Amino acid sequence: MIPVFLLAASLGLVHALPQSTHVQPQASTFAGATSTALFPPLGASVTATDTFFLDGSEVGFPGPTPTGDESNAIATAPAIAKMDNMFPLVAPTIKSGSSSSFNPLDHLGNLGPWQSVSSLGLPNSSPVIPSGCSLEQVHLLHRHGARYPTSGSAPSAFAAKVQSTATGKGFSASGALSFLNTWTYKLGAEILTPFGRAQMFDLGMAFRVKYGELLDDMTDLPVFRTTSEARMLDSALHFSAGFFGVQEYQNDYHQLIMIEAPGQNNTLAPFENCANANNAVANIGSTASNAWSEIYLAPTLKRLSPLLKGFNLTITDLVAMQQLCAYETVSLGFSAFCDVFNEDEWNGYEYAVDLSFWYGNGPGNPASSAQGIGYVQELVSRLTQTRITSFNSAVNSSIVTNPVQFPLNQSIFVDASHDTVISTIIVAMNLTSFAANGPLPTTHIPKGQTYFVNQIAPFGTNLVGQVLSCPASSEPTHIRWILNDAVVPLTGIKGCKPNSDGLCDLKTFIAGMQQRIEEVDFTFDCFGNFTVPAPDNIVDGQFPKNLRK
Repeated sequence: MIPVFLLAASLGLVHALPQSTHVQPQASTFAGATSTALFPPLGASVTATDTFFLDGSEVGFPGPTPTGDESNAIATAPAIAKMDNMFPLVAPTIKSGSSSSFNPLDHLGNLGPWQSVSSLGLPNSSPVIPSGCSLEQVHLLHRHGARYPTSGSAPSAFAAKVQSTATGKGFSASGALSFLNTWTYKLGAEILTPFGRAQMFDLGMAFRVKYGELLDDMTDLPVFRTTSEARMLDSALHFSAGFFGVQEYQNDYHQLIMIEAPGQNNTLAPFENCANANNAVANIGSTASNAWSEIYLAPTLKRLSPLLKGFNLTITDLVAMQQLCAYETVSLGFSAFCDVFNEDEWNGYEYAVDLSFWYGNGPGNPASSAQGIGYVQELVSRLTQTRITSFNSAVNSSIVTNPVQFPLNQSIFVDASHDTVISTIIVAMNLTSFAANGPLPTTHIPKGQTYFVNQIAPFGTNLVGQVLSCPASSEPTHIRWILNDAVVPLTGIKGCKPNSDGLCDLKTFIAGMQQRIEEVDFTFDCFGNFTVPAPDNIVDGQFPKNLRK
């Protein structure tokens, strides 16, 4: 909120000038300042006690409560409802030189909300169970919901720079950037936003509608997994509230919380136990992204710099402003930063994120497969109902050897993780269709691009493995994978033949995953002291075997 006395003083200065004098917009001294809110507000008196407000079980009188049968829309509906809106977020309006259908929120990479992907190479496929098949089991791996920026990230640094300049002399903004004169930084750090909470509830609700009938096959309460980070746990709980219902979810399943901290084995946060995920090897993604940002934002810097008086605008600032469009939208519902940039600049930003992931957590990073391979080991363990006995990755031996914490006979498995982790798992599984166009150049956006982070790892992204029997029987025979409602081709996995429905023989798929487990050298790729080859032509997320010393 703008301080009333400052606003009044500013208005008074303007009215005091002669009407014929051109007035240069003047920034407030609080521009860029961080503002926060606490609830209950400081000074509020919370006088009532719980004895006055009983919960539902204590009050009673619930009225009729008969339950309906479980739904199975993924098999019974002719089509699946698509996620194609971002309510209640307000889409920006890109004015000059853009097509009427262009929406920047579709080009925010990992910082945009997930939406249904139309196709990942199998345009005639559908997430609906193929005719003649029956669903036996489902594996869900999803990202947390929309969050505030991570601590110390570019948006907060930009706000601090604006505030530092505004408290000096001579700073003002005009034109498309005039809102900066009274802009304050309202974002927290790390935790879910209200929209992010809604994403997870909706994801859980939709999963129950699609796959609820599989609960009939449960012989015990299911175990769902997440990590200990606040946004991760909140995401898991909101998902479960949507899946089971807010009055039931705490009694209808078990929530396993895996510690996310350095030195802790955790397949949902493997970067904590992989040195090369936190050093120069990991930074090649940022280097590639920065190189492209210097190119696509050079005209932008020239265009916007004259609009800021007393402020040294840089490429880093422009990237932060594009990130602020994303973060403010998913946090506050709307952002003035979105309208600052044109269609070409948003396409450039999207590709910068693609570069960051390709070389940082994707096919082009030599430690990607090593980070994702632990989840693949757990997947094989679940599919074969065989305990893991060899521990040479991020797998936590204490958890996976415990049948209570890591059951193998569930019909529904749910794991919550991070964007970077899901991108490494896709590489570890050898889903090569994403890497079909080879190493991404840092000088231009290539034609025929197949690697898009806004399809792979947006907020709320969900990868679903459907275990099927085809033809319908009591024994599983096939498997396929659905990423954000699009069927993924499995032809990169040895033995998996081209199939219009994305189906692969289950035994063949398992053998392909076992081969990947044997191929990946977790110790070397995560802890080896090596230099990433230049040029970096890696496309399988592993350090080249012929270059190992």
